[in-house]
Amino acid sequence: MRQCPVLAILLALRVSGADAGGIQTPSTVQLDTVTVTATIDNSADTATTASEGLVTAEQLENRPRLRVGELLEVVPGLIVTQHSGDGKANQYFLRGFNLDHGTDFRTEVDGMPVNMPTHAHGQGYSDLNFVIPELVENIRYQKGVYYAQTGDFSAAGNASMTLADHLPGFTTVEVGDFGYQRLVSADTLHLGGGALLLGGEAQHFDGPWDVAENNRKFNALARWSRSAGNDTYSVTAMGYGSRWTSTDQIPQRAVDEGLIDRYGSLNTSDGGESQRYSLSARWVRSSDTTAWRADAYLVRYRFDLFSDFTYFLNDPVNGDQFQQSDRRSYGGGKLAYEHHGNLFGLHNHQEYGVEFRRDDIGRVGLYHTVDRLRIGTVREDAVDQTSLSAYAIDTTYWTPWLRSTAGLRLDQYLFDVRSNNPLNGGQVNAALGSPKLSLIFGPWKRAELFVSSGYGFHSNDARGTTITVDPGTGEPANRVTPLVRAKGSEIGLKMRPANHLQTALTLWTLALDSELVFTGDAGSTEPSRPSRREGVELSAYWTPFTHVIFDADMALSHARFTDHDPVGNDIPEAIEKTVSTGVVYNNDGPGFFGGARLRYFGSRPLIEDNSQRSAASLLVNLRGGYAINPHLKAAVDVFNVFNRQVNDIDYYYTSRLSGEPAEGVNDDHFHPAEPRSARASLRYLW
Repeated sequence: MRQCPVLAILLALRVSGADAGGIQTPSTVQLDTVTVTATIDNSADTATTASEGLVTAEQLENRPRLRVGELLEVVPGLIVTQHSGDGKANQYFLRGFNLDHGTDFRTEVDGMPVNMPTHAHGQGYSDLNFVIPELVENIRYQKGVYYAQTGDFSAAGNASMTLADHLPGFTTVEVGDFGYQRLVSADTLHLGGGALLLGGEAQHFDGPWDVAENNRKFNALARWSRSAGNDTYSVTAMGYGSRWTSTDQIPQRAVDEGLIDRYGSLNTSDGGESQRYSLSARWVRSSDTTAWRADAYLVRYRFDLFSDFTYFLNDPVNGDQFQQSDRRSYGGGKLAYEHHGNLFGLHNHQEYGVEFRRDDIGRVGLYHTVDRLRIGTVREDAVDQTSLSAYAIDTTYWTPWLRSTAGLRLDQYLFDVRSNNPLNGGQVNAALGSPKLSLIFGPWKRAELFVSSGYGFHSNDARGTTITVDPGTGEPANRVTPLVRAKGSEIGLKMRPANHLQTALTLWTLALDSELVFTGDAGSTEPSRPSRREGVELSAYWTPFTHVIFDADMALSHARFTDHDPVGNDIPEAIEKTVSTGVVYNNDGPGFFGGARLRYFGSRPLIEDNSQRSAASLLVNLRGGYAINPHLKAAVDVFNVFNRQVNDIDYYYTSRLSGEPAEGVNDDHFHPAEPRSARASLRYLW
C-alpha cells in the first residue's frame, strides 16, 4: 500500500461535477491510508486538454527500462535516446521536435526545475540521472502551451515527477551484460512525528563500446514528510555524482572503411563528470474551499564534458576535442493559492501563483583540449540569470456540459553576462505575457471534447543575448531574442468506451517565431528560422484484469520552416512518426510478474532539403520475474530482444578524418543503439 498525503490533497483539489461541493477536508480524506491505483488520470471534469495525464508507480514498476531517462517515455509520443555516454543528459523527441537535451520540454522533480538555462552544453539541459526510479511515486505530464502554471522550456510539453513520502524497506541487486552492476536500497523510519525515507544507489556500466564507458554513478536521498491537521510538509536532500568515458556519434565512412567498427570511437578521451546536490521543501495546506502550496529549492551543480564531433576539421594538428564546463548554484520557489466555490451563481475554481528563480553561474566555459588537457580558451563567462513570474487561472462551469479554463502568465527575465571578452558581456531585460484558453464540452456518453489555444515561450542562452563578436572566428555576431514566442492550438477528444478503457485523440499545431539557439559546441549563436509543426496523436489505456495494464500510442508530426528558403524547408531531426505499445502485469502475491514494450522511432530528415534522412528503428524490450515469497523477488530484463542494428540518433554534418581534404566531408554521423543485453535482479523486501 502506497501512502502519499501530498498527492491526496492535490487530487482532492481537482473537484469534478458542476455541483461539486468543494475541496475535501482532512476529516473526509484518510491522508495516512490513501491507496493510489489509477494509472492514467483521464477523469471527467478535471482535465484542461486531452494531452495530459497522471501515471502512477503501478504502471512504472514492471516497465522495462534501459536508462533512467526512459521514465519520461510514459508521455505518449515522447522518445528518449542517447548520443553519448550515459552520464550525460538524454536526447528527447516530441511533437515534431528534436528537443536536444530539453530546450522545449520542461521537467520538474518534486517542485524543483531540472532544465538549466545558459548551460555549457545546451539551452534547457535536463539531466535526470540524479533520480532513483524506484522512489518515483507518479509522473504528471502535459503537452502544449495551454497551462499557465508552467513557463520556460514548456512549448512542447512538461512533466513533473513526485517522489514517494515513504516506501517499504527493500534492497535490490542487479547484474548484467557489458559490466552492468547496480545496488539500490531504501527504507522508511519514523522521526519527529513524520516519516524519513532514506535511499541510495550505486551503479557501474561499461556498455558495448570498444572503449569501456566505465560509468560510475552514485545517488543518495533523505526525505522527511509529515501530515498534521490541514498541513503536510516535506523536506528532501539529494546528492548525485557520476564519471564516464563517452563513445560519441561516429561517421558512417569510418565504419565503411574499416577504421573502426560500429561500437568504436575516434577519440578515446571523450567523456565527463557531473555532480548535483539539492535541498528542497514543500508545504501544502487545504480547507473546504481553499488550498495553499509552497515549494522552495536550492541546487549546487558541477559539470565537465569532453567531446569531439568533427575530429580534425578545425585544427588539423591537435584535433577538435573541446571541454564544456559549468559551475553554478540555482535556487528559487513557487507559491500558489487555490480557491474553489461559486461566483455569480456559477461553479468556479481559481488559482494564483508567483514563481522566482535565480541562476548564479560562476563559470560557464568552452575550451580547446587534447586528451582532456586545455590548450586554449574559446570563451569563458560568469552569468547571473533571474526570472520572476506570476500567473492566474480561472475555471468556470457554465453548464453541466460546458466549462472554460482561462489563464494568463507574465514572465520577467534579467540576464547579466560578464565575459572574458568585454565586447560579449552586458545586461539585458525581457518580459513576455502568455494568455491561454481552453473550452471543454461534455462529458456526453463518456466523451469530452477539448478546444485549446495559447502562447508559450523558451528563453535563449543569456550569452547569445549579449554577444557581438564570434569567439571562434572574431567576426561580428548577431544577438538573439531573449525570449522566443510559441503559439499553439489543439482539438482533443477523450473517451471511455468501456469501464476499463480510456482513449484520447488530439489534433495540434505549434508555431515558433524563431528557433535561434546558442551553440555550446562553438560558443556562438546559430541563426535559425521561424517554424510550424502540426500533428495527430492517438493513445489508449486498457486494464482488462486486475494488475494488467495495456497501453498504446501513435504520433504523426509534420514540421517545416515557414520562411521558404531555397536551401529547403524541412527541419533537421524533426520527429515524424512514433509508435509505442506495451503491457505490464503486477502481482501483489507470490507468482509471476513482468512487462513488455515495443517502440518505433520513425525516419527523420537530417538536412533542410530532405535529401538525407535517418533510418527508422524498432526496439522490443521484455521483463519477467517471479515473487518467490512476500519478501523475495527475482527478475530478468532483456533489451533489444531481436538484436536489431539500429541507431539511437543520426546527424548529417561536415567532419574531417586524418588525411582527408581540408574542407572536410559531409557524412551521416550516428550513435548505435545497444545490442541485445540482459540484466538479472534480486529484490529483498523487509
